[in-house]
Amino acid sequence: MKIKSKLLIIAGSDSSGGAGIQADIKTMTALGSYAMTAITALTAQNTTGVSSIVKISSKEISKQIEYTSKDIKPDAIKIGMLHSAEVIDAVIKSLKKIKVNKIIFDPVMVTTSGVRLINKKAVDKIRNLLIKKVDLITPNIPEAELLVKIKIVSVDDMIFAAKKLIDMGAKNVLLKGGHLKEKTITDIFVNKTEIKIFKNKKIRTKNLHGTGCSLSSAITTYFSCGKTLKKSCELAINYVNHSIKSSPKYGKGNGPINHLISFKLDKKYL
Repeated sequence: MKIKSKLLIIAGSDSSGGAGIQADIKTMTALGSYAMTAITALTAQNTTGVSSIVKISSKEISKQIEYTSKDIKPDAIKIGMLHSAEVIDAVIKSLKKIKVNKIIFDPVMVTTSGVRLINKKAVDKIRNLLIKKVDLITPNIPEAELLVKIKIVSVDDMIFAAKKLIDMGAKNVLLKGGHLKEKTITDIFVNKTEIKIFKNKKIRTKNLHGTGCSLSSAITTYFSCGKTLKKSCELAINYVNHSIKSSPKYGKGNGPINHLISFKLDKKYL
């Protein structure tokens, strides 16, 4: 397989390999792109939960971004967990220096169990500054609720919240509907001129660790290769759904998905 694009990931590490930087790298590799990283935090975790988090300083994060990009300039960037307002400021400053046009932001702010990962100051910085600097923001429902300060309990609420994010300065929004208590998962793509609704049957499984990270990385990969944002979202949702269906069922808790679902080796390597 010929490498299709060069991508930079700015996100936290997951020692269990199911989410974060590890899921991002696996997704991008499986879809044919070359992944580089700027790690924002180190975690000790497994499928049952997080044991500890070590935050990387904003200075070191900026060094990773700038020094890596100086040698191999990325075609697109995926941003995940940014743990403080200081880190957000540093990332924005570094992005301005390296001048990459295609940026996808997955605002990792709330754990699957509902625990907030960042403080109010950082949320405000995302709300008032960062969402205006990226091409697409991909919040789930709890994250969108934090950003727009409303309760989301229906698809209509999702559309309202996505439009509100556009009014706040976001260029494009993919609001993920997996938290709604419905048999169908509804994801909504919105910008100033259109609304696209993606509907898929909800897959009953506990193996969903890293789906948000993987989705945003898949979108970044497709977008970097010339697909439109809307098409990139459609293809990425399809990739993640197939990865969920074929999950390896590892671990005692919320297990990982199968990032290699799209990957086929030539027989000479088997």
